[in-house]
Amino acid sequence: MANRRCFQTLARCLRSIRTLTPISECLAPYTAPALSQTLPNYIFLNKFKVYQVPARSFCSRHSESEDDDYESGEEEDYGENEEDIADLSAEEKVKEATEIGYTVLGPLQKSDRVFKLYEPVFAVVQIGSHQFKVSNGDTIYTERLKHCDINDKLVLNKVLMLGSQAQTIIGRPVLPEAAVHAVVEEHALDAKVIIFKKKRRKNYRRTKGHRQELTKLRITDIQGIEKPENTMPLPPQTKEKEKAEKKVAMEA
Repeated sequence: MANRRCFQTLARCLRSIRTLTPISECLAPYTAPALSQTLPNYIFLNKFKVYQVPARSFCSRHSESEDDDYESGEEEDYGENEEDIADLSAEEKVKEATEIGYTVLGPLQKSDRVFKLYEPVFAVVQIGSHQFKVSNGDTIYTERLKHCDINDKLVLNKVLMLGSQAQTIIGRPVLPEAAVHAVVEEHALDAKVIIFKKKRRKNYRRTKGHRQELTKLRITDIQGIEKPENTMPLPPQTKEKEKAEKKVAMEA
């Protein structure tokens, strides 16, 4: 009896498999070519007319939940889109740059001689919400400056203080006649900062990374203060010259 029941169940299974039709025949005729293009991995068996579906991998990430976004650990770009920046007019770009504290003069040419020797003058400049003490030839890293490219010449307008060996000028709060010239050398990313959040006994852990966009500036000139003349220091006298001068003095 047991063998007969097994045989009957196998016969029913074979009968049900033979009556199955492929999915392309069940659907409308206009969807069949689309299926053949989008699902090339389906393998149709001619014997029993059965199709096999390849295994799929599913992700537990849901777009609706914010916690899963933190759990993924991917960096998100919170900056403005390039399309929004491109939509701005030239006047709006200039106005936005002046609010930050700089003006773009244009690209650096080969004939420009902007790099000079060191001068004993310093300035305190404000760029955005940060202040920097700079001298001629120094390099500083600021937050990413908009509407400027590499090798562009900039004028930093918000000068708070100027100083030299002879005088010091303090602004109230800005010096209108002072200016600091700079050149954009590089747009780069700062080192990664890991942001880790945890709640005890709640099975809550979130790890995220962030890299701040930076702009490297080279200070080329400081204007608005009297600069002392660069006097080259005398080379130190060697021991042989000192001995020769002593001999001459003894003979005299």
